[in-house]
Amino acid sequence: MTSPPITPFPALACPLDGGALQRHGTSWRCAAGHSFDVASQGYTHLLPVQNKRSRDPGDSKEMIAARRRFLETGVYQPIADAVAEATLADLAPGTTASCLDAGCGEGYYLRQLIAAATQRNQALALLGLDISKWAVLAAAKQDRHTQWVVGSNANLPVLPGTLDRVLCMFGFPVYPEFARVLKPGGQLLQVDAGPDHLRELREIIYPSLKPERPADPTAPAGFTALPPGEPIRYTLTLSSPARIADLLVMTPHLYRASAEGRARAAALESLSLTVDVRLTRFARSGKRARG
Repeated sequence: MTSPPITPFPALACPLDGGALQRHGTSWRCAAGHSFDVASQGYTHLLPVQNKRSRDPGDSKEMIAARRRFLETGVYQPIADAVAEATLADLAPGTTASCLDAGCGEGYYLRQLIAAATQRNQALALLGLDISKWAVLAAAKQDRHTQWVVGSNANLPVLPGTLDRVLCMFGFPVYPEFARVLKPGGQLLQVDAGPDHLRELREIIYPSLKPERPADPTAPAGFTALPPGEPIRYTLTLSSPARIADLLVMTPHLYRASAEGRARAAALESLSLTVDVRLTRFARSGKRARG
């Protein structure tokens, strides 16, 4: 079997001064002398301690393990397929496209993108970034083709204008940073929960549901909106308490729900759920550079 046409993303930037990082053996260094070690598992920590808001920011080890178990069942495969299709669309043949998953978690969506790109023989240079070291560690253990880094969307360790695609999957978009690192004409693909997403679970764990805020149709500064795709909507059934527990642990609902709400969820033997997801695309404003 041939190797997928995937390479690690090379255009990393020093999180301290923004200078280009160069790989030297088992570390990355900038011209100013800042050095960042590559862990034995293959990832690099590029989140300066002064930029941390807590001692161990991001999702916990338990949340990452739950997400991995849940996603490996394939219940979110339609989301992954739609994201891969949109990511690979409009790429120039015979080129290597650079893609960042900003808030990559344990790497599920990038692994699915690799599978789709391999089928199409589309070369990609991939970067997965998450503020959780547990997420990046889990991702790096499963895939050595991608460049994995611990970092923040608020200060992406990426050189300006070097990315063709940025993915933000159920994450925290920082549009000025996304605009800075994308090439002119590069695309931001953003996946967000729709109004009915996991409604059945939310109705069980909360006394009442808050009214949904209408989606903002305007493009962020520096971007133009692209035609929206069809909403990703389907029903899935979780047929064991363990899978229901994993879903609850991997979402913010675990901490937002009351003890009573969590107890009601824990008592369930099975649960049918609505998946309702929006995939929005924006193009970075500006003219493409001519090759």
